[in-house]
Parts: sequence; C-alpha cells; structure tokens
Amino acid sequence: MGRKIYLIAGEASGDLHGSALIRELKTLDPDLDLRGWGGDLMESEGCRLVKHYRDLAFMGFVEVIRNLGTIRANFDLAKRDIERFGPDLVVFIDYPGFNMRLLPWVKSKGIRTAYYIAPQAWAWHKSRVKSLRKYVDKLLVILPFEEEFFRRHGVDASYVGHPLLDAVDRFKARSGNEGQDSASKPVIALLPGSRRQEVGNMLPVMLEVAMQFPGFDWVVAMAPGLSDSFYHRWAEGAREVRFVRGQTYEVLAQAHAALVTSGTATLETALFGVPQVVLYKANVLSVWIARALVKVRYISLVNILIDRPLVVELIQEAMNPRTVASALDDVLEGEGRAKVLAGYAELRQLLGKTGASAQAAREVLTLLN
Repeated sequence: MGRKIYLIAGEASGDLHGSALIRELKTLDPDLDLRGWGGDLMESEGCRLVKHYRDLAFMGFVEVIRNLGTIRANFDLAKRDIERFGPDLVVFIDYPGFNMRLLPWVKSKGIRTAYYIAPQAWAWHKSRVKSLRKYVDKLLVILPFEEEFFRRHGVDASYVGHPLLDAVDRFKARSGNEGQDSASKPVIALLPGSRRQEVGNMLPVMLEVAMQFPGFDWVVAMAPGLSDSFYHRWAEGAREVRFVRGQTYEVLAQAHAALVTSGTATLETALFGVPQVVLYKANVLSVWIARALVKVRYISLVNILIDRPLVVELIQEAMNPRTVASALDDVLEGEGRAKVLAGYAELRQLLGKTGASAQAAREVLTLLN
C-alpha cells in the first residue's frame, strides 16, 4: 500500500462527492490506501468503510441534543480509528457539525488536513472561519463566490467547480436519455430528503398534493440510507404513487416537475432542467434557532446562487397541501415554467467549469506531496 488518506463524509451527498473524489484520486495514484466514513458509493470506489452515514444523520438542533451520547461515541470511534490507521492526510467532506469539531484534534496530531465542500460560514457560524484558517491546510470550495470570501478571511481556499455538474453530465452521457417518454403520463418527482426526520415531515404533504393531480405519474425517490420497510407505511396508503430506489437521476431525467426537500437535491433538480417547488419542515425549536442564526435570504442552493427567488420555497407552516399544490401548478406550464427554465440556464453558466472532482483530487495530492 502507498500513502494513506482518511476521508470523513456523513451524508448521502458527501458519499456521492467523496466517491467521485476517490475515483479521481485512484486514477492519479492507484497505490493510495484509503479508509474512512461514508457510504456504499465511496466503498465501491475503493475506500475501506469504517462507519456508514446512515448511522450518523441527525437533523436539527433538538435532534442533535437528543443523540449526544451517540455523537460522543462516534467522535471517540473516529479518533481511535484515525490513530490506528496513521494517515498522511485527512480529507473532511462537508458534514460540518461533526467535522468541524474533529478538525482541531486531527491537526493536533500533526496530520495534514483538507476540507472539501466548505462549511457555509458565509451564511452563519462565521466563527468557523477562524477554525478553518487555523486548522485546515487546504479548503476546496464548490460555490463560485466562496473562494473570494474565504481568502479575504485568510483561508487558503481554491474553487474547484461544483461536482454535481460532473455527476449530472456523466449520467446524461451514459444514459443518452434526457427527455420524457412521450408515451407515458408526465412524471412528477418527489424528493423528500435523505434523513428519517426529513422524510417523515415532508412525504405526507407531498403525497396529499399528489392526490390533487391525477393526470401525472408520481414517483418517490427513496433515500439510499433508509430501508424499504421505513417507506412501507406511506407506500401502502398511496398505491397510485411509485416508490423507486437508486434511480433518482433516472426519475429526474424523465420528470416534468418536482417537489424537493431543501438540500443538495434542489441543485441536482435544476441541473436536470426540472421546474421545482422547494419544501422544508423541521422541529419548531430547531427552525427558530436556525432563523435567528442564519444570515441568508433563501434556503435552496438554487436561490442562494442566483441571488433571487427563482424557485418557490415553502417553509414550516407555509408548507401545506394547499400552498404546495398552488406553487406546483404555477410551474407545470406557461410563464411560470418558462421563467424557472430561463433561470436554470443562467445558473448553469454561473457555476462555470466542470471537472470539480479531478481538480479536487489534484489539489489533495499536491497537499499530500
């Protein structure tokens, strides 16, 4: 085995981006010894998996407090495993609630550090900038404005591009299928999130809306980290709705519109050119705290990047079957739909360069050398 890299991703999106990074790292240096936390995708690319992200996803302030014992045990496991492995470099991938707390400990052991997909310190937790400056040897950012923001605060940051551009383009090139099958009813994609709490909050409302639009083929993209049995209660009560696993991009490639839980999926949906309504609902106390701390006007990556309310965002009490149905109806055809699609073209241009994973891999190996 060659040089050792330890990677830590704690969510489905981190597993996706981590797997693409690993693929490029292995292309550049096949002898790398890779170990870490993530999911099936990272494991399939050659990372020896220590902990799966499905055991790590706690959403919101209140939920984190309820699971403090488990979280402490996870910190202890990470520290023991990193010490045993003895990596030359630790690559932190997103997942800031965990990674930002582990970062100082890793640096105290004299291990080099890279952070891929920066914590959104420009939105809240600006105190994290100080920690990044102190403990991160290289910050690899994926949003165009982040490089200048972090460099202005003394962090060695480089914009590598957004890895979702590559993931979506790679899927389209492989499938050769970007349009809807004209022989079937128009598809509406339901993307209720990747965590248990998210799905439990969002999916019931999505399914109620589906009952109001009988002329469409409604498809739920199930999260890879959640079991079929978890979805069973909703599948039984919504027999006219299809539930599919491991086919999110296939569903988006066919979709006419989508209802999407705020997160990475909003940008994926935009890159597939699918008009969407963005939804979010969580514990009332968690949302109250977040609203007090977060300093951005929007919750979806689409609106944050384009800096205007291109897609409708319905949060908490505003997210109900009536308001969601109305917002969805606006993007099914006509001027509302055309406006969103034009904004998506602008967004794609704004994101700029492709090849994020390859560029990130080159930066990681430069640091390793």
